[in-house]
Amino acid sequence: MTAIKGGPAAQLAGDEHWWKDHYEWLNQQGYQLRPRYRPGWRPSWLGIDRLGVEYEDGQFIVRGAVLDATRASDGDVVVLKRINRLDHPYEEELTRYLSSGSLASDPRNHCIKLLDVLHPPDELNIVIFVLPLLLPFYIPYFVTFGEAVDFIQQVLEGLKFLHDNLIAHRDCMFMNIMLDPKPLYPNLFHPTDPARSRDWKGSSKHYSRTTHPVRYVIIDFGISRRYRPEDLPPCEPPIISADKSVPENQKGEPCNPFPTDVYLIGNLLREWFLQIYVDFGFIKPLVDDMVQNDPEKRPSMDVVVSHFEEITKSLSGWKLRSRLKMRSEWGVVRFFMSVAHVVRTATYILRRLDPIPACSKC
Repeated sequence: MTAIKGGPAAQLAGDEHWWKDHYEWLNQQGYQLRPRYRPGWRPSWLGIDRLGVEYEDGQFIVRGAVLDATRASDGDVVVLKRINRLDHPYEEELTRYLSSGSLASDPRNHCIKLLDVLHPPDELNIVIFVLPLLLPFYIPYFVTFGEAVDFIQQVLEGLKFLHDNLIAHRDCMFMNIMLDPKPLYPNLFHPTDPARSRDWKGSSKHYSRTTHPVRYVIIDFGISRRYRPEDLPPCEPPIISADKSVPENQKGEPCNPFPTDVYLIGNLLREWFLQIYVDFGFIKPLVDDMVQNDPEKRPSMDVVVSHFEEITKSLSGWKLRSRLKMRSEWGVVRFFMSVAHVVRTATYILRRLDPIPACSKC
């Protein structure tokens, strides 16, 4: 086998060719792709005894249907998502609906905002969503219980908002919960690696969620459904989500997708908080209710939100300011991190920062 000159990153692969072929058209629409996708691109490291991964234009995409771009009108980094209407016939309509009118301005709406829709001239069934640049909800790490409580409040509120509007997400697992990084990252980061700067020449810098509160966002409505009042309660064949643990999906029988949403969020809380951190017992009874095997026994999102509000009221300020400790932490590491956290907490108290970050301006 002949080695690729310049390494694997020196050649475009898979869907990268589609983006390169549409580079000029996207530029005309006001969205500029990274230099890697410019027609005639030549790797900047050719002729140098270095690896392509060390250079900005050596960073390739993992999900072929999603790519970052720079919006010409203001220089903002956005995300382009290519959607095939034949595969996801409801996604455009539903995403537009959630981004329009009074729903768009509703503070309970934590759904991703649609910035623009592009229609490639050569492919009738393809649309391109222009979306904000987001990060997975767990980057950077949560530090305090208050930060985790803020996350849980926002996500439960967001799912309740969907259910109030008769929308079942059907895939609200961890990969579809994100955050708006702008408050945390003053100079943003490289879209392929949040630990690196945009120019790939150094590390990115970020604040804490306590000092710079963030807004959490629910994404990806490709298999979601909106119902009419007369359709309730819906009963549909299950659609297997990325979370394979949903009990009713194992049976393959028609079911109500709203309790499935409750399970998915409950399982997210179980796997990302109860199983990773210590001292999260205060949410265990609620989570246990949400992940019951029988969908009919699970609480509605109205009940879930109300229950969590009562839980939050019962938590002391000291508990909320306490550091989250991972179950996998070594004792020595835990000691030094706890000492640093005491100093950090003292500064937060002196600055009169709320133990639960207030996202009123984010």
